[in-house]
Amino acid sequence: MKKYSGKSPASLKFKNLLYDKTDFKAVITINRPEVYNALNFETLQELGAAFQDASWDDDVAVVILTGAGNKAFCTGADMKEWNSDFAQSPSDFYKWMGVFIETFDRLRNIGKPTIARLNGMVIGGGNELQMSCDLAIAADDVFIQHVGVARGSVPAAGATQWLPIIIGDRRAREMIMLCEKVPAKKAMEWGLINQVVMRKKLDAAVNEMAEKLINKLPESTRYAKQQLNFWKEFSWAMTIGHVKDWLTVHTGSEEVQEGIRAFVEKRPIDYKKLRKKTKASGKRRIV
Repeated sequence: MKKYSGKSPASLKFKNLLYDKTDFKAVITINRPEVYNALNFETLQELGAAFQDASWDDDVAVVILTGAGNKAFCTGADMKEWNSDFAQSPSDFYKWMGVFIETFDRLRNIGKPTIARLNGMVIGGGNELQMSCDLAIAADDVFIQHVGVARGSVPAAGATQWLPIIIGDRRAREMIMLCEKVPAKKAMEWGLINQVVMRKKLDAAVNEMAEKLINKLPESTRYAKQQLNFWKEFSWAMTIGHVKDWLTVHTGSEEVQEGIRAFVEKRPIDYKKLRKKTKASGKRRIV
C-alpha cells in the first residue's frame, strides 16, 4: 500500500461514524441518532480522520456527508459534553475548539467535491458543516436553524462568516438573530441548498448528482473548488482565531452557563430575568 493512500473503512474502527467507499463514492454518516447526530470530541476526531482518508484515496471521486436515521443530519455541538467538560473547566474549551476548526478545515480542503445529504434537521454547527460542503440536497421535510444566541453561544464557526456570502446579509441576520426554523424549500429559494426532493427520492437525487461529479476531470475540479473557496477561506482566516479565544473566555460566563444548564435540564431560559440579573450586578459575571 502506498504511503499516501486510503485505507479500508473497517481498519479505521470508527465508533461514531459509518464509513463506506464504493463506486468512486465515499459516504460518511454521523452515527449518533440517539443525540440527533450531535458532534462530541470523539466524533470530530473521527470525522477528521475520515476526511483525510477520503482525500488521500484515489478511488474516491466524491464525498457524501450525512446523518444516521431520518430525524437529524447534525445538530452541532454536543451540549451535554459541553456541560460535563467545560462547566468547571472552561479554559479547556480552547482545545475542543481547535479540533473543531481542524476538522472543518479538512472538509473544505479535501480536494474533492462534497455533497451534504440532508436527511433531517440541520441545526447550529450542522448548518456550518453542510455549508462546508460544495453542494447540498435536502428531503422536503427538513428545516435549518441556528440557535446559538438563544442558547449561550455564537455561530461564528462558519455561520457568521459564510451565511452573508451565501444568502445575503439581511437573511443571515434573520437566521442568526431570530433563531427561527427555515424550511428546506425556503432554504433552497435563498440559495442555502441546491435541491429539495421527496424523502423517498433523496438517495436517488444524491447519487445522480454524485455521478455527474464523478464524470468530471479530478485535477481541474480540485483547483476550481480551491478557487471557489476564496471568500469562505478569507472570511474564515480573518475571524476564526478570535472566535476560538472569545468563545473560550466566555464559556464560563453567566449567559453560556445558563444556556447549557437550561439545555441539559430541558427547560426554557428566562431571558428577561437574566437581563435584570446582569443589570443589577453591573457586570457580566465570568465563573
